Amino acid sequence: MTGAVAVVGLDCAFATATGVDAYWDLLMRGGDAIGPLPRRRWQGPGFDGRVQGGFLADPDVFDHAFFSVPPREAAAMDPQQRLLLQSAWRALEDSGRAPGTLAGSDTGVFVGTMSSEWAQLHMGNYARVSPQLGSGSATGMAANRISYHLDLKGPSLAVDTACSSSLVAVHLAVASLLSGECDTVLAAGANLVLTPALGLVYRQMGLAAPDGRCKPFSADADGIVRSDGVGVVVLRRLADALADKQRVYAVIKGTAVNQDGRSNGVTAPSRWSQREVIAAAYRRAGVTPDQVRFIEAHGTGTVLGDIIECAALGEVHAVPREQPCAIGSVKGNLGHTEGAAGIAGLIKVALALHHRIVPASRFATRENPRLKLAERGLRLLKSPLRLEAGPSVAAVSSFGMGGTNAHAVLASAPRVRRAPVRRGGAASGGVFTVSADTPGGLRRNLLTHADAVARRPRGDAAALCWSSNRVKTGLTYRAAFTVRDTGELAAALRTAAADERLAEGVADRAWRPPVIGFLFTGQGVQEPGMSAGLYGTSPLYRSHLDAVDAALSGELGISIKELILSGSTDVHRTLWAQPALFAVQYALAGTLGELGVAPDVVIGHSLGEIAAATVAGALSLTDAARLVAARGRCMDELPAGGGMLAVGAAASELAALLTDAPGVVVAAVNGPADTVVSGPRDALDALARRLAGQGVRARHLHVSHAFHSPLMAPALDRFTDAAARLTYRAPEVPVASTRYGRLLADEPMDAAYFRDQAVEPVLFADAFAAMIADLAPTALVEIGPRPQLLTLAARAELPDGVPLIHPAPGTAATVRDLAEALAVLYRSGLEPRWDGLYPPEQRRHERLVPYQFSTDSRFWRSPAQPSTAPHEQDAPPAADATAAREDPASGTQAAEGSAGSGDTARSPVLDAVIEAVVEVGKYPPEQVTAVTRFYEDLGFDSVMIMQLKDRIENRLPQADGITVPQLLPELRSVGTLAAFLGEWISVGAAT
Repeated sequence: MTGAVAVVGLDCAFATATGVDAYWDLLMRGGDAIGPLPRRRWQGPGFDGRVQGGFLADPDVFDHAFFSVPPREAAAMDPQQRLLLQSAWRALEDSGRAPGTLAGSDTGVFVGTMSSEWAQLHMGNYARVSPQLGSGSATGMAANRISYHLDLKGPSLAVDTACSSSLVAVHLAVASLLSGECDTVLAAGANLVLTPALGLVYRQMGLAAPDGRCKPFSADADGIVRSDGVGVVVLRRLADALADKQRVYAVIKGTAVNQDGRSNGVTAPSRWSQREVIAAAYRRAGVTPDQVRFIEAHGTGTVLGDIIECAALGEVHAVPREQPCAIGSVKGNLGHTEGAAGIAGLIKVALALHHRIVPASRFATRENPRLKLAERGLRLLKSPLRLEAGPSVAAVSSFGMGGTNAHAVLASAPRVRRAPVRRGGAASGGVFTVSADTPGGLRRNLLTHADAVARRPRGDAAALCWSSNRVKTGLTYRAAFTVRDTGELAAALRTAAADERLAEGVADRAWRPPVIGFLFTGQGVQEPGMSAGLYGTSPLYRSHLDAVDAALSGELGISIKELILSGSTDVHRTLWAQPALFAVQYALAGTLGELGVAPDVVIGHSLGEIAAATVAGALSLTDAARLVAARGRCMDELPAGGGMLAVGAAASELAALLTDAPGVVVAAVNGPADTVVSGPRDALDALARRLAGQGVRARHLHVSHAFHSPLMAPALDRFTDAAARLTYRAPEVPVASTRYGRLLADEPMDAAYFRDQAVEPVLFADAFAAMIADLAPTALVEIGPRPQLLTLAARAELPDGVPLIHPAPGTAATVRDLAEALAVLYRSGLEPRWDGLYPPEQRRHERLVPYQFSTDSRFWRSPAQPSTAPHEQDAPPAADATAAREDPASGTQAAEGSAGSGDTARSPVLDAVIEAVVEVGKYPPEQVTAVTRFYEDLGFDSVMIMQLKDRIENRLPQADGITVPQLLPELRSVGTLAAFLGEWISVGAAT
């Protein structure tokens, strides 16, 4: 095997050590995770008060709603599967990627486990066997659950080679990556002590430690103790991980697996096979034994096992070397996690290489002299070992009771040169994002992040923000904060977490991205230095303004960008004002486009229609530059003396007044009480005085000519000649035409269109109303140098909750304003492309706290006792905690913020459907309403659909005869199914 594989993500939960940080703390302080048997475990024969082990505190806790697992199914699942699901999610987050972004990918899942004690407990009680219990007890489902719930399409398999299972899973995962079968792989291991059976086996074999402690390589070693544990690592090819700027904990250089074959007993270890698997791994890794600085040994603490393992290690490592090879075993801290033992060792080694210190081995102070460690080139770590500067090589061993051995060689991560970080300035900071599946989940995770950020030294928050954009996005309920430093961020997170009305301020996206309307401003909003702040702080905007400037310079003979940024008042001259506005609009739209903000509909006010048409695809940048330059030039050459007046009245109310205002016409209808008139300056002055006398608001606009009036006629022929030489295409994005006052149908945006729209009234109000009615945008973004059209939009009849966004509101606007616009759109359901918001040196991975799952739901089972009492065929086994419908105090609670806040008018059919749904999934009744969705909210699958059909037929005999294919299209929500059944029953009654 050639090639290198990076360990890019980690998560684990072991006794007294939930999470990677707690695990590392346990190792570094030499902690003891062993304790008495928890009360909720088996209390019958075989386990007694003397039992010791490494037991997870809350293996019954599972956030079933997060993964859309029905309560009935969650209750029937092996807790190992539940632990693995949550750990896999956190490990993927730790790898610097939002788990949802891997949906549909070839990501593989390889899980090591030693069978299923859950199945031993429950599948023997035939009266309680159910489809959910069948899948919940299957060993292979330990991997398949992860692939299914995360929608991963790569290989997915469970591995059982006894105690070496999870390191063998790593070996297979590495091979899958290097063969090109996968781009990303999760390798994992899980173990839960649910019955006394294996402990009794160990005791009868003389392998159980009387005091309940594993003492690896100690003179006091006398056996093992069983322990719980789950661990997940995320692996990628090293080149891919570095290219994607993922943090690399360590590099797997080579792995090997072999078998003892016919040795001195199927359960006895073989020194020679162990030696060969180690040597094979070194060959594949391209390292020599003297390069290996330390080994995480299998180290069970059994007398025979320790002697054989050290003899095998000695045969490989007893070579000339400057320092002996250090050895240790995490089993001294945790006990033996069996199927998870290999992954526990691998995570320890990866962390040691990452932190450049190797924890001491517990119970190492009384080294077993029979092991002859010194003469074998080995030494037991009695104190932490600091690794020297430069590359370090380590290894981990794991041996199965049936003779399957595994060995992996790891090395420290390569050093990555980073660009120097610019400190301070307006460009620092970014948008910190958090998402969750419920409002309660959002508050919980906000508080966790607030605590974590507050523990950091105060400093720039840009890298944290960028990391959150890659990891903490994609879920339904969202929060986003535009911040500069960690102090500001911690305060914002804590304030939001304390807000009990938080759900009112964030969007439940419900799987729908926003419908975005771009509003392009017309002439009159230009100002000296417009967008200068953004140009100075956003490299992305800078690149787009530079590009449009290059396109315009050949037409204008000057740099319009330099004119804009110089602050010259020449920007008000029509010759320059129109191309300057177009340049800012085009650059701003292009910047948003690169950030993932694309319009679903565009509308342009007067001159703004040229930029709108360009963004919609009707014009190329080159042709648009020619068109806007010609328009500005032709209109600038007209005689002076015209102007425009904004009036706070309806166009119909002005009709009588305009008959006495020679040459004054309606130029724009912006709203019910927003009209612009255009004409000779002296006539406008007289009209303004008359309006003031009547108490009507009127103000002169900062324009040079009477646009959209007959005074434009002398410029039209020359403008039309220039426009006719351009190429026009059908828009690719819907256009709300202010020329026609409606959405464009098949009409072309061509030379004739732009000729007419230069002289005809701007029908903005009608076009805007048509856009709202026909396309229902859920977010409006103004594209221009300062807000104008958003003011008109705010006075229109908009649906509640439509955000009005301006990414560059004024000359002083900076990248922070752009970031805030992106934050608003993200909260509205957009998935932005965040990278363009940050300079390259700020795009570095910072480790964030893992997702905090709900702990409200608990699913635990005591052993199912044989019973002759009748039971439903699909009922879950007897439980300490059952569905809330059966036992409201059970701890199986409704999901926070469950879908549907109420039912439509209740009917007997709807009541029957709800009862059937509740029974099939054991959902709390309050979770199921007419608007509850079967797949997204309830996690229905094919088995549950069949069960639902049976329950419905029992309750509604009139529905007998409906087939599953007929039901499937109606399973959008509980209400749609009830409506279908009601219609079916009424038709049947009528016939």
